[in-house]
Amino acid sequence: MQVVHTVADLRATREALGASVGFVPTMGALHEGHLSLIRQSVAENDATIVSVYVNPTQFDNPADLERYPATLAQDVVLAEKAGADMVFAPNYAEMYPDDFHYRLDETDFSRMLCGAHRPGHFTGVLTVVMKLLNIVSPAAAYFGEKDYQQFQLIRGMAAAFFMDVDIKFGPTVREEDGLALSSRNVNLDAQARAQAPLMHALIDSDRSDDEIREQLTTAGFEVDYIVSHDGRRFAAAKLGGVRLIDNVPLGESS
Repeated sequence: MQVVHTVADLRATREALGASVGFVPTMGALHEGHLSLIRQSVAENDATIVSVYVNPTQFDNPADLERYPATLAQDVVLAEKAGADMVFAPNYAEMYPDDFHYRLDETDFSRMLCGAHRPGHFTGVLTVVMKLLNIVSPAAAYFGEKDYQQFQLIRGMAAAFFMDVDIKFGPTVREEDGLALSSRNVNLDAQARAQAPLMHALIDSDRSDDEIREQLTTAGFEVDYIVSHDGRRFAAAKLGGVRLIDNVPLGESS
């Protein structure tokens, strides 16, 4: 497997990978959720490229960026075991030669849910994903259901700009106790880790959004939102200083 760090090197070797290239963009600290997307891409394409880039423009909190785990060497090993053919691991200067003077905004759904609580977050997300898709030129790109708002915005962006890429998502991968896998979970201390699954248990229940907010607050969560929207219930809350997000389809009981 190849590891490249520049756009020039990726483009120099991209054509040799085949006509159907799948792409899994990540911020590293790979876990089973990422690996399931890589395996999905491997099964559906001639070759798979994984990007590992902690994108600073999508962090509204500098402390969160500083705490984000950086494990590139381990990520490369895991990506190769999952079947990836290339890891693209650029730095800021490579991704933002314009120093983020040019950026991409969505003016509706990105202002809701996470966007309402993290100003500028989705501008950073959409800008870097647009750049990555233009660099890699994949036939398909894969995103996790846990970040469902992000997936919807990226799919909408690709459609709005007539991008020749199929935006796909894989199901949320969870721990046995229901906690959605996230790179940030490593920052949970033992007490917070024991409490964290409560959020999924409640949003997947027949309780109302307000009831869930109240119960989580009582349990020590700092709730950003519990919102039922367009057939899904979305949740975001901080626990022990770590921000957790999740969503579930609304069933008949919900």
